[in-house]
Amino acid sequence: MENREQFLVAIARKLGRPLRQTPEAMPEPVSTLATTRLTELTVDQRCDAFIKFASEVMLAECVLVSPDEAASKALDICGKFGDGPVIISNDQRLVDTGIAPLLQKEMGAVLWDPEKGEENIHIAEKAKTGVVFAEYGLTESGGVVLFSAPERGRSVSLLPEASLFVLRKSTILPRVAQLAQKLHEMAQEGQRMPSCINIIGGPSSTADIELIKVVGVHGPVHATYLIIDDCD
Repeated sequence: MENREQFLVAIARKLGRPLRQTPEAMPEPVSTLATTRLTELTVDQRCDAFIKFASEVMLAECVLVSPDEAASKALDICGKFGDGPVIISNDQRLVDTGIAPLLQKEMGAVLWDPEKGEENIHIAEKAKTGVVFAEYGLTESGGVVLFSAPERGRSVSLLPEASLFVLRKSTILPRVAQLAQKLHEMAQEGQRMPSCINIIGGPSSTADIELIKVVGVHGPVHATYLIIDDCD
């Protein structure tokens, strides 16, 4: 950048201070709550707190099942939302749990196909239910974390009338600080970062008008967290 020094000198003069070449040291934090809050909880306690907050505040239905029950329960949940089309994220974890094969067999569910481009979006728009596998849950906010990828389009959880989020109990983190640490570790290891990171807390809602919460305003009307208990 040409004339950088002159530019910075002019800014410093306007601010009434000398030009600084090095940043000031960060002040000592007054507490460690940002990184330690809720970390004292066990996995079971985090799961209980996550379910309580997600169901009572975020108004998401939470279902805790064993790995053997995951596929049949997912089928029951999708059936409860109606007989309309179902779209599934093209996620190997949904195959491994048996959810994708069962929904394809029993409900004719359609897999997101990165080769089909916008055709996927049109399918998602008409779908009754979208099924995705969440990377993490967040105890503090009752939200789930989704990593986007070509085979895991964002439309699967955003456009259908109902969304089913599958996640493992062992992946429920205390709060966003731990998610940031996970992302930092991914970057340090040279892993490919997701194109988009979504933190979703229950069905769409707003409380803009007189702080009255209204659910189902601009996205999925129903949201269910299917939590697989993998901590035995």
